[in-house]
Formats: sequence, structure tokens, C-alpha cells
Amino acid sequence: MPHVGLNTLDLVHPKAGQLFLRDFKTQVTPNETQKNTLIVAGVYIVVIAILWHVPYLNVILYPFKLLTVGFHEMSHAFMGVLTCARIHSIELDPDEGGSTRMSGGISSLTLPAGYLGSSLIGACLIACGFNTNASKIASIVLAVFFLFTLWWARKNWLTWLLIFGMSGLIVLFWFVAGGIALRYLVLFIGVMSCMYVLWDVIDDTLARKVNTSDASEFARICGCCPSRVWGFLWLVIAFVFFAFGIIVGLVAFKQNLQQQKADAAHFLPVPGSHSGSLPLAPTSFVAWTISFSLGILAFVP
Repeated sequence: MPHVGLNTLDLVHPKAGQLFLRDFKTQVTPNETQKNTLIVAGVYIVVIAILWHVPYLNVILYPFKLLTVGFHEMSHAFMGVLTCARIHSIELDPDEGGSTRMSGGISSLTLPAGYLGSSLIGACLIACGFNTNASKIASIVLAVFFLFTLWWARKNWLTWLLIFGMSGLIVLFWFVAGGIALRYLVLFIGVMSCMYVLWDVIDDTLARKVNTSDASEFARICGCCPSRVWGFLWLVIAFVFFAFGIIVGLVAFKQNLQQQKADAAHFLPVPGSHSGSLPLAPTSFVAWTISFSLGILAFVP
């Protein structure tokens, strides 16, 4: 009787762990459409990093920075609601700052909710940016969040301008190429949100200590660790969310571009989409983004 080694048996009858790793590797291996999405996300990261530090050009990112600040404050408010706090107001200011006034709630949960919540929102948007229909659903969810934010920020004119401008941008991109442009916009907002959180945590808690930051206030309440420790922990969690968003997008949305077009034509389709939707060339998408970003800036001081 021939001798059969253990390695041979593993090949014939692989263990559960080997099957899981093999299946996971297959699931996260991107197809052609997903490769293009990853390339676009990489370009976004590079472009955002450049525009962030270039004078005058950084004004292009201004409305998206404010939107991310809005995500931050909205996350504080939603966690406050979940912990029985009373939300008095949400305010955004032209200097890319914001504040959420509330009474009650659990401070140890509401304080970290700003950074962690906005990074989680960014990760979810990145995942949805891999699929057109998922981007449509994400836009509807954002619209609901916008309504809550408008209620809490009903006396803050900048928040109203920002949300109306972003809502118009989302609706406009919904009509471009049957919703494909919306997918790239959702992906951009997700990448921008995650990058803003990463940069803000590093700037406020690691590179320099800001006494009024969420991490400083959280450290004062907890008393066990300095703010830089909490900032570093939140930074790690934000990185995990960012990576998780990409992995979910790769695993959940394997449809190629043609399949996504067909699915999008039957799910909340653009009226007259067979003939009236605006075409989109990949080389023109950045121009669309910059043009309409500048359009929003016309309404923001």
C-alpha cells in the first residue's frame, strides 16, 4: 500500500481554515471593474493629498471638508440621541470647524463618536462606491442624515448652504451616465471623509496637542491615558475602517460595468435614461468634479 503523507491529505481534504483562506483570497481578488475603481480611489488619495497643501487650489476641497466636518458633528449628535441626550444645535463655521451642543448622554461614547463615526461613514461610502445601485442607496441614506442635520442646525446658515449644495451635486451626478457618475462621487466623498479623519486626528492629537480636541476632552474624562494615546487608538481604528470599506466593496460587489448598468436601469432609474442621461467619459470625470465643486464655492464665503 503506497504511503500517503500528511501534506498530500491536506491537498485532497483541505482543512476548514485552508478553505476559508482560499475562498477569502478569491473574494478579495478584484475583477476588471473593481481594479478600475481601486485605481480611481488611489488617484483620489493622491489628488486630495496634493490639493490639501497647495495654496489657492485647496479651495476645491473646501465644500468636501465642510461635509466631513458635518459627518463628524452628525456622529456626535446621533450617538447623543442613542444615549438619551438632548441635542440643542449643530454648527459649522467657515474655518472648517464645528460644534454639537447637547445635554445629557454618555460623554465616553459621544466624544469618540465624532472621529469614529465619520470614518465609519467614509468606509461605508467607499464600499458603496464599488456599485452603482449601492451608491444610489447610500445617497438616499445621506439625504435622511441631511434632514436630521438640517433640523439640528436650523439656525446655522452655512450648514444649509452646504447641504443644499451637496444635495444638488448628488442629484446632478445621479443623472450623468445613468448614475455611474454618482458612484464615483460617492467614492470620492468616502475617500475624502476617511482622509480628513486621519489627517485631523494626526494634526490635533499626535503632531500637536489641542486642548479643545475630542481626544483631550476624552482623556480628561477617562483620566487613564493622555490624549495622544486615545488619538493614536482612534487613528488605528480609522485605518481599519478604511481597509474594511475596501474589502467589503471587493467582496460584495462583483458585478462588472455592464451588469451594473443593466441593474441600475431597473433600480431607481433616471427618467428617460435610455436617451436622456448625460454621457460620461472617464477622462472628463475630474473636470466634472472640479467644475461643480467650484459651483458650490460660489455660495460659500
